[in-house]
Amino acid sequence: MESCLAEFRGYLAEKKSLAKNSLLAYGRDVQDFHVFLQEKDITNVRDVTKTEIVSYLLSLKNQGKSSATINRKLASLRAFFQYLKSDKGFSQDPTEGIRSPKIERRKLEYLTVEEVEKLLTIPDDSVKGRRDKALLEVLYASGMRVSEIAGADLSNINLRIGFIMIEEDFGKARVIPLGRPARAALESYIYESRPSLLRNKEHETQALFLNYNGERLTRQGIWKIIKENAKAANIDMKITPQTLRNSFAVHMMQNGADLKTLQELLGHEDLTATQIYLSFSKNRIKDVYDNTHPRA
Repeated sequence: MESCLAEFRGYLAEKKSLAKNSLLAYGRDVQDFHVFLQEKDITNVRDVTKTEIVSYLLSLKNQGKSSATINRKLASLRAFFQYLKSDKGFSQDPTEGIRSPKIERRKLEYLTVEEVEKLLTIPDDSVKGRRDKALLEVLYASGMRVSEIAGADLSNINLRIGFIMIEEDFGKARVIPLGRPARAALESYIYESRPSLLRNKEHETQALFLNYNGERLTRQGIWKIIKENAKAANIDMKITPQTLRNSFAVHMMQNGADLKTLQELLGHEDLTATQIYLSFSKNRIKDVYDNTHPRA
């Protein structure tokens, strides 16, 4: 099975163009199943039946793994056995017919438009304030992940046209438009505050957002900035970068964005990951129906 696993990883990288994190996850999941089979003295992957798949999933449940984790591992095994069937001539896929466990959806944490506006008025005109204002504006305007904004460089920004480019794995990139408030906040930060944060460093970094040492702002630093400003805004909930990402997506859906566009903006590889926001479009759909159907 080791050789099949290695070839499967190569297949995912070349044919499916998956992101690095997804490749690692698929590989780990299939490797974990391989270890399980070894414990059962099964060395030939052709001997795997539906019984082994079900037994493996039950063992995961007994270990206290969440439904989401079990679903992901089952999806990885499905992809693996589909690969063996299509590319290696295997006659059967032992994962066929096995249902994924239901996932209990967590409450989606997001801010109202009014709360976002309140948060964005907190930063002042100091060096730190301009940086914080630009950071918060870009997070809300783009829906970027915290890792993406922490890794952003000056070269990713185009203030004249108004977009930020997010570099992804395998040479892929996605381009997200930035509205006027985000562009104005970025311009103020880049030209008025960022040079002060550099502190005349001999070797200037290309990082977009800097800390007081003139170095790239870390994910932890971004979390701290959001927490400080949320506290100052008296917003009575725990706010994280994901909260702003959720707010971006929810407000887009409430204002009529389609799911496919939102998927591209958020950088989701699978549309099902975006569907969590679908329920927030229901009121909009009702409004459109009421306003357009002759017998509404």
